[in-house]
Amino acid sequence: MIFEIVSPILGFEDIKVLELKKIDDFFVNITTNNGLSWTLVNPFVLRKYSFDIPLYAQILLDMQKDSSIEVYCMVVLQNPLEDSKVNFLAPLIFNMYNKKAIQVVFSSLDYPEFAKFQPLKEFVK
Repeated sequence: MIFEIVSPILGFEDIKVLELKKIDDFFVNITTNNGLSWTLVNPFVLRKYSFDIPLYAQILLDMQKDSSIEVYCMVVLQNPLEDSKVNFLAPLIFNMYNKKAIQVVFSSLDYPEFAKFQPLKEFVK
């Protein structure tokens, strides 16, 4: 699925669209038209993960009550996979209905339970 980025991804401000491909129930891959690629993980399968979507993000995503929203967090892949790090402070939010996406960056002061990078092995049993 192709998504329009409605607000810049930190460090990648020139990216305007990306393609999202599901790998499995845990992971997805996003790819840009210039060949950049990232692996993302569904944070809800790893841990208790709850936050309020900021109003500006709701507006930019054109969220409605019936909007289908998916949330994924960036993974910095390592070998072995269990040493890979997850960034819970800056999730990407996808509106599956209108194909718009945004990265929201939270403050660790507001969400102290979300360390910037946590290894996957903390969540794998």
